[in-house]
Amino acid sequence: MRTLVAIPVYNEESYVNRVLGRVGEFADNILVIDDGSTDSTPCLLGRHHVEVIRHATNRGYGRSMQDAFRWAIVDGFDWVITMDCDEQHEPEAIPAFIETARRNQFDVVSGSRYLGQCACGDAPPAERRAINESITDEINARLGLGLTDSFCGFKAYRVSALSRMDFDEDGYAFPLQFWVQAVAHGLRITEIPVRLIYNDPNRSFGGPLDVPTTRRRHYMETFRRELERCANLLPPEATANLASFSPCVAEISG
Repeated sequence: MRTLVAIPVYNEESYVNRVLGRVGEFADNILVIDDGSTDSTPCLLGRHHVEVIRHATNRGYGRSMQDAFRWAIVDGFDWVITMDCDEQHEPEAIPAFIETARRNQFDVVSGSRYLGQCACGDAPPAERRAINESITDEINARLGLGLTDSFCGFKAYRVSALSRMDFDEDGYAFPLQFWVQAVAHGLRITEIPVRLIYNDPNRSFGGPLDVPTTRRRHYMETFRRELERCANLLPPEATANLASFSPCVAEISG
């Protein structure tokens, strides 16, 4: 089973050396997608035995994920594991994703920070947890899933399943597009627990998305748009009453 570990980075000079050093203990094939970093991150990447995709300008988290998937498809990998580079995802968890993937029962192994949460886990910022919970509840209700954490970027994907999907969401709303297409294409999904770590609770999403109500509205608008686009591949309950679907329902006050 050939596995690629793909890591999007943007201005991660404080973390990149430590993270890549640790990831190298658990993975032979590492791809870094540098999303237009303006600090010393690009220079630091040269110290490590990794492949690099470099964006000339910041293209967004979703675009970095799309690039990682395309690389994995073209280079013939069986699985791709994605993780962040800010020390909020522990490289020591990589073997658990590989072990679950090897069982050959699932197409997506999704990390959950709220599944079997241990006492050593950090407390997430209240507004981020609230948005995560409300969006996850909406995804579960519409798509018939049982997710506990719809936004965790620590995941393993079966590459042959990704090759059937068509992504164009470049920003932080990418998970909303992914979950709709995962159900539309009949992917088998499971969650495994990962440690909840928040090194920087004040980290920016960039621009207006730092406002919780704006961020949630953007997520829900993306979700509705993808439901409409995939309507012919989804169960009827997924798109029921979309005409009255409002992204402003259950707004999170910030």
